[in-house]
Amino acid sequence: MYFQYAIFFSLSSLTVFETASKDIVGLKSIAAYRSGLDINTEVSQQDAAEGLAKVVHEGKPFRISNKNLIDYIVTCSLEVALKFDWPLQIHTGFGDKDLDLRLSNPLHLRTLLEDERFSKCRIVLLHASYPFSKEASYLASVYPQVYLDFGLAIPKLSYHGMISSVKEILDLAPIKKVMFSTDGYAFPETYFLGAKKAREVVFSVLRDACVDGDLSVTEAIEAANDIFAQNSIQLYKVKFGSEPISSIVSANYHAEPKNNTLENDASLVRILWVDASGQHRCRVVEKGRFDDVVKKNGVGLTFACMAMSSHLDCPADETNLTGTGEIRLMPDLSTRWTIPWAPQEEMVLADMYLKPSEAWEYCPREALRRVLKVLNDEFNLSVNAGFENEFFLLKSMLREGKEQWVPIDSTPYCSSSGFDSISHIFRQVISTLSSLNIGVEQAHAEAGKGQYEIALRYTSCTRAADNLIFTREAIRAIARKHGLLATFVPKFALDDIGSGSHVHLSLCQNGKNVFMASDGSSRHGMSDVGEEFMAGVLSHLPSILAFTAPVPNSYDRITPNTWSGAYQCWGKENREAPLRTACPPGIEDGLVSNFEIKAFDGCANPHLGLAAIIAAGIDGLRRHLRLPEPIDDNPHSLDGQLKRLPASLSESLEALQKDTVLHELIGEKLMVAIKGIRKAEVKYYSQNPEGYKQLIFRY
Repeated sequence: MYFQYAIFFSLSSLTVFETASKDIVGLKSIAAYRSGLDINTEVSQQDAAEGLAKVVHEGKPFRISNKNLIDYIVTCSLEVALKFDWPLQIHTGFGDKDLDLRLSNPLHLRTLLEDERFSKCRIVLLHASYPFSKEASYLASVYPQVYLDFGLAIPKLSYHGMISSVKEILDLAPIKKVMFSTDGYAFPETYFLGAKKAREVVFSVLRDACVDGDLSVTEAIEAANDIFAQNSIQLYKVKFGSEPISSIVSANYHAEPKNNTLENDASLVRILWVDASGQHRCRVVEKGRFDDVVKKNGVGLTFACMAMSSHLDCPADETNLTGTGEIRLMPDLSTRWTIPWAPQEEMVLADMYLKPSEAWEYCPREALRRVLKVLNDEFNLSVNAGFENEFFLLKSMLREGKEQWVPIDSTPYCSSSGFDSISHIFRQVISTLSSLNIGVEQAHAEAGKGQYEIALRYTSCTRAADNLIFTREAIRAIARKHGLLATFVPKFALDDIGSGSHVHLSLCQNGKNVFMASDGSSRHGMSDVGEEFMAGVLSHLPSILAFTAPVPNSYDRITPNTWSGAYQCWGKENREAPLRTACPPGIEDGLVSNFEIKAFDGCANPHLGLAAIIAAGIDGLRRHLRLPEPIDDNPHSLDGQLKRLPASLSESLEALQKDTVLHELIGEKLMVAIKGIRKAEVKYYSQNPEGYKQLIFRY
């Protein structure tokens, strides 16, 4: 709290300040609104007394504007501030309607700032010095005693004005010297409006700084904490009871956010789901209706939504699902976020219910939860997962009057120049994912023309699937903003390399990785539990492909010598094997922390794909299956000795028809729908061999 005093005194009368010093954290001057900021620090007490006499003789009401008097008061205030180690706030820039704006430019303070007597007195320039924000930023960068506060500029300026003012302040001023304070200058609600708008503006400015490469996400988070709390706490030495506020803020600051809880001005909410053919879809509702009705009751959706194929938005035959019947899309509020690339909207993932208390057995997210529950109930195990996302960036070209989408470049694998050409896009993508609490391990140019990869940090299995959906949404949206088309289609060009969504899996028990062997005595570096689980996956891999490689184009990718895994085998760090055990940096030599499944692509529903994999792993645990010997060579060199994985969707579908384990654990009704959709895919693309070229607009 600030205590403002009408200050006219001699230095011998400091008793009032000494008595109240424990309640005062700083002094404030409005000299800019009266005689301006060209303060004469050499003005004498006699000059000030004569100035006061003139003010008194002018009669009531008094309005002190005599420059000598005001300069003397400011000079005395500086001496008091030094004595008590208080900062002095100075109004600068816009304010009272009768001020001379030219005289409120903070550059007029340079004489005061260079006076050695006051070089240790901390000066806080208020109101962002608008419209002199650049000048204020310069002063804070040059003079160690100058700090900036952008209160009042927010929320009084237009949104663009608020953004530009804060950006100008941060152009030169150190972040540790910038702070925000609310100002109820007109009515009490401006305190709330200031606090609300300030957070929106600072988020926007710091987000742009991350995108431009000026700040990392970690630095941006620290900057926000400094601007809204730490800088003021340290400058004004604020304490809360017996405990400094800084310790309270720090204790809460480092907690990982569960979801986006920031207030915003979003007007629309996108309710997202991924269907059985792996396509992202959404319903959009007005935010007020979402909060009042949809959060509790969901939105209606036809049964047919889980029977659509990659080529037709109608229910496929033999799915037992038609346009008759309706479910409820129920938003999972733990996945609700402001959309970083469209901040006036929100997005949320949805579960499928027959009614609010009864889950629909066709729901992909529910299918994954069912399988995970079996794994936990029978074996006390959970699964962590992390996805690698390969995709093509395409640009539009006119050839013979027709639009064609072609790769943006032809650079090779891990090309530095290839990455450099689109690094601005990756900065935006990674910043966006960070704002969604999605960690990125690494990114690079891939081997295909215009192909790139982003690897996500591992997390719990269900969250990894959710993160993959948001990641695909972010990559596609940001590419669109740059006039490009991002596609996760498995085989964009039949004569080039394909794209996958490789997934890495590990098993956990009571928070510990139990896929890895406890010591070096294990033959393959994995525990018995890990080997049994992985052996189950290997055993069921042909039928799993109907989930993880769900369109005929997927099998154009799964071919020998393309690092996609074409044979039913596994290997240690063998990237030609469909299952690869991994020993990443930091893991003891001889041990493996996880295994990778390469036969997983961007047309797959991630929840259904993971459900099938885990179901297969459960079978391996139940039957105590063991792995065969690993393949250390290129599997294609052993052609004839190794079993080939399905070379087409029809072959994988045939394997799935016979797989009773997956039918049991996934659920018979959902399996019927999936098989019906896959049959429709086989039929359509066999009759329309060029149809795969349209997949870039769906995946």
